[in-house]
Amino acid sequence: MNPIGFIGVGNMGNPMARNLLEVGFPLVVHDLRPASAENLIKKGATWAESPEIVADQTDTVITMLPNPGAVESVMLGEQGVLNHLSPNSTWIDCTTNSPIVFQRIAQKAISVGIKVLDAPVTNAVDGAEKGELVFFVGGEFEVFEQAKPILEPMAEQIFYAGGLGKGNLTKLITNMLWFVNACAIGEALVLGAQAGIPLSNLSEMIKASAGNSWVAQHDIPSIFAGHYDPSFTLQLCVKDLRLIDELAQKYNVPLMMGNQARTIFNSAQAKYGQDKGEMYVVKLLEDIVGVSLQI
Repeated sequence: MNPIGFIGVGNMGNPMARNLLEVGFPLVVHDLRPASAENLIKKGATWAESPEIVADQTDTVITMLPNPGAVESVMLGEQGVLNHLSPNSTWIDCTTNSPIVFQRIAQKAISVGIKVLDAPVTNAVDGAEKGELVFFVGGEFEVFEQAKPILEPMAEQIFYAGGLGKGNLTKLITNMLWFVNACAIGEALVLGAQAGIPLSNLSEMIKASAGNSWVAQHDIPSIFAGHYDPSFTLQLCVKDLRLIDELAQKYNVPLMMGNQARTIFNSAQAKYGQDKGEMYVVKLLEDIVGVSLQI
């Protein structure tokens, strides 16, 4: 079995790579922070000092990186992947990427005979830990079918979103709904607290009602615990909301709710810092009103 390259083994990429190792896929891994890969090396992964070394040793490379600039650097930089992958190799980008940046890199890859998929994921770090991610995959259907055995150990569901780039578009649309819901759940909980409804009861009633959502199920516990889900940072939320706005402008769709969410996330990042957890948008409202949702 040929080894798979995995570049970017941080909060999301690390458990994804671990799940591949645990079902027997040999891995060559790289990250800007070598310490991020220590657990994977202990499980049998091979460390590579640069992206080009990953490409030299593999014929399938997965990237799971924090932003479009990082993807561009890894794929097109001086020690980048594209100059070293052999023709007929495969690049699978799991980053929540800019459709514009991804398409530009993908076309360069295709022009030298490399097969490409965009395969961003949802279901958060705990989904990655359990091998229960949802993949939105764009690209040629034949390439998608060939890659499914690699994706399956990391996945609960794998959707074929359509042609190249459609995975990224789908992920940004679903993230917009996530961020709007994150803002709304804060308003609901703070309003309920101010009105004297016991928070634990309110949480259960929300989950049993038309107001239920993935955010209600997944994120209310992090609000009550007071850590506001540090596994996904405000910086990443703000980056995604910028990409969502670019997408909306391209397709001439006014995002009244999405733009309001972007304003709130920008305010939370300005107040608390870019490394705070995504649900600090709720902390923002707690501080404005003068109420605590910790129980």
